[in-house]
Amino acid sequence: MESNCDYTKAVFDHFQNPRNMGEIEDADGVGTVGNPSCGDVLKVMLKVDGDKIEDVKFQTFGCAAAIASSSMMTTLVKGKSLGEAKKVTNKDVAAALGQLPPIKVHCSNLAADALQKAIGDL
Repeated sequence: MESNCDYTKAVFDHFQNPRNMGEIEDADGVGTVGNPSCGDVLKVMLKVDGDKIEDVKFQTFGCAAAIASSSMMTTLVKGKSLGEAKKVTNKDVAAALGQLPPIKVHCSNLAADALQKAIGDL
């Protein structure tokens, strides 16, 4: 069981009220990372117009930190250029959440990795 005291208010907010959760049926780019056998799997879908990310959605099977990281990542890149989105790192995601417990930092890695895979799929 995850300990409540290890998470910031931002993590709880993005876990309880995830932004941009769902699916884009006709996505321009899709990136999936993770491993079902270890628990966390993240799928990111992008809709792009020219060089701008018009829409971004995610589907995450994982813990509170994985869902919060996915949600935060989408808020960091929605409406941004592809160049700006390519610069988003796991550290950016974790910092925007007010940091994650060391054992959960891999969740921000998944969010950033799935984003980069989706951009690479365009």
